[in-house]
Amino acid sequence: MRTVIAGGAGQIAQRLERLLRSRGDTPLGLIRSPQKADLVQEAGAEPLVCDLESASVEEVSELLRGADAAVFAAGAGPGSGEARKETVDRAAAELFTDASARAGVRRLLVVSAMGVDGEPPAEADPVFATYLRAKGAADAAVRARTDLDWTILRPGRLTDDPGTGRVELAAHTGRSEVTRDDVAAVLLALLDEPLSVGHTLELVNGDVPVAEAVAAAVR
Repeated sequence: MRTVIAGGAGQIAQRLERLLRSRGDTPLGLIRSPQKADLVQEAGAEPLVCDLESASVEEVSELLRGADAAVFAAGAGPGSGEARKETVDRAAAELFTDASARAGVRRLLVVSAMGVDGEPPAEADPVFATYLRAKGAADAAVRARTDLDWTILRPGRLTDDPGTGRVELAAHTGRSEVTRDDVAAVLLALLDEPLSVGHTLELVNGDVPVAEAVAAAVR
């Protein structure tokens, strides 16, 4: 399987790239900065340099052409301001979605966040509120697509603890933590599960093995 991952040098993306490579797949990591190519290569993926904040849909679709699946795991990052929440977390996600469809890549996974469907809490930090609105708008745009086999994954608070291979995965889980290792493992399992198409799922640490959790969540 040939899979293009936006945000290819990110922590979840690198973990997913290693998992894909370890089973003989061909992962490709889409990165904004050429300086991060080494990170992608070390994870076993081929780096593709492309700035999703300035690229056209045609340019991105050319990079996606021939892929079997696409994963949007990019983000503006915790140190960015409101403007980049809009240009990356919303606009880049929508661009990547459009480019996937244009390139004929039907299978799309999106890494989103919890709590993005409604209006942010009144007490929320303005930058975080903008982030939630941007993610919510991007998710809504993805869910409106009938020409893509999409799945949206909404992890809880991310940690760097070692993965356990056991999670809770459902339409609604309640807020909790989840390891980045386990997020990557769930993404891999979702890629392989046709019944996950059209589902928006929340993910936290739990007691159910990943394969069983995925199967149960999409029944």
